[in-house]
Amino acid sequence: MSGTSTKQERLAAAARVLAAAEESARCPAAGASAPPPSRMPGESASSAAARLWVAGDQPADLPDPVQPDGEDEARQIVLNQLTLGPRTRKQLADKLRERDYDADVAARVLDRMSAVGLVDDAAFAETVVRTKQAGRGLSKRALAQELRWKGVDDDVVAETLGSIDDESERARAEELVARKIRAMGGLEPHVQSRRLQGMLARKGYPSSVIYAVVRDAVNGAPEHQRD
Repeated sequence: MSGTSTKQERLAAAARVLAAAEESARCPAAGASAPPPSRMPGESASSAAARLWVAGDQPADLPDPVQPDGEDEARQIVLNQLTLGPRTRKQLADKLRERDYDADVAARVLDRMSAVGLVDDAAFAETVVRTKQAGRGLSKRALAQELRWKGVDDDVVAETLGSIDDESERARAEELVARKIRAMGGLEPHVQSRRLQGMLARKGYPSSVIYAVVRDAVNGAPEHQRD
C-alpha cells in the first residue's frame, strides 16, 4: 500500500506542476514576479515536474485550474493508469478513446506527460525486455512482438533489442534447457527433446536454435551417456 501511495503522490506532484504552468501561461502578469514555489529560479515547468517526479516532492501550494474540453479529467485517467504500472502512449491513447475523449484532447494530455517523462515508450520497452528476458526467458522475436502489440514504435523496438545478438540469444536458450532438463530424469530422450523443443518454441526461439540447443542438451545428459 505504501509503495502505491507514494507513486500516486509523485504522479500528482508532476500533474500539479503542469497545471500551474498552464495557469501561468494563461495569466502571465500574475506569475511574472516570481516562479511558483515548487520551481527553482529559471527552471522550466517540464524540468520541475520531472524533478518532483524523481524526488517524490509534493507541491501542495500549487493551484488546480480547471482544464478546457475535459483535459483535466483525461489527465487524471492517464495518471490513474500509470499508478497501475507502466503504459505505452498507445495504451493510454486507447484508454482515453474508450472513454470517448477527443483525439486532440488526448494528444495534448499525452504530449505533456511525455515532456516530463511520465510517458516514455523507450523506457517502457527497456523495462519489458529486462524483466521478461530475465524472468521468462522470452526470445528476441517474442519480445519484439509483445512491444509492437503494446504500441511501441518499430524504431524504438529495434534500438531496444539491438543489444541481443545471436550468441546471447542462444546462451539464454541453453540456460532455460539446462534448468528444465534437470526435472526430466528418467524420461526417454525423444520425450525430453519434444518437451524441451515445445518450451523454447512457446518462448519464440527460432527453429535453428531450438534444434541445436535441445540436441546438445539431451545428448550431453549424463543419463544418456554410454558406459
